[in-house]
Amino acid sequence: MKTVFFDHNSTTALKHEVLEAMLPWLTQPSGNPTSRHIYGRNARKAMELARKQIADCVGVQASQVVFTSGGTEANNFAIKGITANLTPSQLLISAIEHPCVTRPAQSLAWHQWNVAQIGVNSEGVIDLVQAEQALKTRTGLVSAMLANNETGALQPIAELATLAKAHGAILHTDAVQAFGKIEVNMPTLGVQAMTISSHKIGGPVGVGALILDKRVDIAPLLHGGGQERGLRSGTENVAGIVGFAQACQLAMQSLDSRRTTAKGLRDQLEAGLSKLGAVIFAQQATRLPNTSFFAIPNIEGETLVTALDKVGFAVASGSACSSDSTEPSHVLLAMGIEPDLSRGAVRVSLGESNSSEEITQFLAALQQEVRRLKGLNAVAA
Repeated sequence: MKTVFFDHNSTTALKHEVLEAMLPWLTQPSGNPTSRHIYGRNARKAMELARKQIADCVGVQASQVVFTSGGTEANNFAIKGITANLTPSQLLISAIEHPCVTRPAQSLAWHQWNVAQIGVNSEGVIDLVQAEQALKTRTGLVSAMLANNETGALQPIAELATLAKAHGAILHTDAVQAFGKIEVNMPTLGVQAMTISSHKIGGPVGVGALILDKRVDIAPLLHGGGQERGLRSGTENVAGIVGFAQACQLAMQSLDSRRTTAKGLRDQLEAGLSKLGAVIFAQQATRLPNTSFFAIPNIEGETLVTALDKVGFAVASGSACSSDSTEPSHVLLAMGIEPDLSRGAVRVSLGESNSSEEITQFLAALQQEVRRLKGLNAVAA
């Protein structure tokens, strides 16, 4: 039985065109980009072309792109690196951030930083009035994601950037989930630092980037040979970087058509979910077109995820990076959702490989499994 993959917010399959672009750097003699001989120069040329291609996709200059091992590293780099060169004050994060933002932020409490959260409304969208009030306390850095990885809700980052600038704060945004699904232009957003990742858009795992305004003073992440303008030393992953750039270009070329197709499939899914009595979270918010986060009352999310996996559908109970936790989604709790309902949360995140027929099959399987699980609950009661 082939399992249908409905978990594209956690990762995506490597696209064929990306693999083709990477293969020469994986299978043929390839130099270290810092080497002076022909192999090294070729590697450097390929890497710098990729840097420019990625920069073009988000509206910045190539010199603003710093390669990392992925989104987690880039977010840690932004928070720890930027604050390292600031006088300790307030660090603001939204209440719905990914653990790779919340945990490095919390670690700064040991370094005299006051870490505070910006709340969200019932649709999971940042409360700008609360943000403006919080910014009245001297703030060095604000970090808020562009699109939530669980609900898909888009955040008012451009408006938050205006507020942050007015109060002299630097704004970093984690754009990992948004990039490749909607248009992401750093100058338009008005942020000073932005994180993107390769494996969310059909590129290889293990490559990401932190994109920086040239005026941002940031402490190096790794010391050594001085690669990445001295900010992240270590031999660069040329094959991965080339693949990342190819994935970026492919994502931009088909952005509008993929967005339209994904929204059509999501609308089909949510119409069926509503008939099954599901609660769909952040349904009234402007969301990523591919993401639906829902719960069936009185059914545990982890139980339903396991049941669906057994009948051929791979979905998630929330963020892939915190799916080992049995606690209710912190995102839903921040939205004011009751813990019992939050524990039932299931995320479907669609990709290019998915079809209307698969949605129909999924809804039929979901209905069957919900009936079975409710029957078991009735017997147990």
